[in-house]
Amino acid sequence: MSTGIPILLYHSICDDASPRFQDWSVHPELFAAHMEYLHSHGYTPITVTQLATAMNEDAWCLPDRPVVITFDDGFADFCTGALPVLQQHHFVATLYIITGLVGGTSRWLLREGEGDRSMLTWDQIAMIDSGGVECGTHSHTHLQLDTLPAAVTREEITRSKSVLEQHLGRQVSTFAYPHGYYSSAVLRLVKQAGYSSACAVKNAMSAETDDRFALSRIIIPNNTSVESFAALLAGRGLRIAPVRERIATKGWRIVRRSAGIFKQRPTVAPQLRPQRKDWNGN
Repeated sequence: MSTGIPILLYHSICDDASPRFQDWSVHPELFAAHMEYLHSHGYTPITVTQLATAMNEDAWCLPDRPVVITFDDGFADFCTGALPVLQQHHFVATLYIITGLVGGTSRWLLREGEGDRSMLTWDQIAMIDSGGVECGTHSHTHLQLDTLPAAVTREEITRSKSVLEQHLGRQVSTFAYPHGYYSSAVLRLVKQAGYSSACAVKNAMSAETDDRFALSRIIIPNNTSVESFAALLAGRGLRIAPVRERIATKGWRIVRRSAGIFKQRPTVAPQLRPQRKDWNGN
């Protein structure tokens, strides 16, 4: 596949966001237009686990024009802005949930002016899960895992899995790295916790050759027109996995560790905003 497989990354689907959070919010009407484009152009959405399973099998078998639709964080507006549109088109998707913030607010976004944004409740998550959307974990409290002591990172990864499994009554198979940050040590801990896949960011197309524990995703920012969306789906200007970690990523990790900024800092560093090709440094 010369163009690879697009794994789309959305966050909040809403019509109102603070200036510092606008990059991570997509208006419901624009999201609906994106999904209509997928439908009218013959794309077939699959879940992250379906993609990872295909990667792990001897025969690489996927439907024509596969696409993966993912959502990070678990904002309450998923139920109003995204779910009805997905159901209208009978689309599957994968939703990554911060288990320690369920039923609360997005307190990690305080500096973006979004600390009071509502998160999904457990009742809503149960409804979403029963409706065919795959639910995975996005850690327990949304810390930058690659800057933490191993014991704390392990707790964030394993606790989120056990909490979500307890509420859903089934195994949870997929994980997404908070802020897009991970390292080889964090990746090993995700494997050890029993997940079968994990999503990074990288702003690159996934492919059969991708690492299923660091899957490449494409951020969809709030200014993504339908024309730009089509270009992303075609992989124009995007690399194809596998994508190696850049030296700049390693340097930024060292800076974050030394400064201890994992405690309370913006969701992503200014130089890693979604319009840049090196979001997550990759």
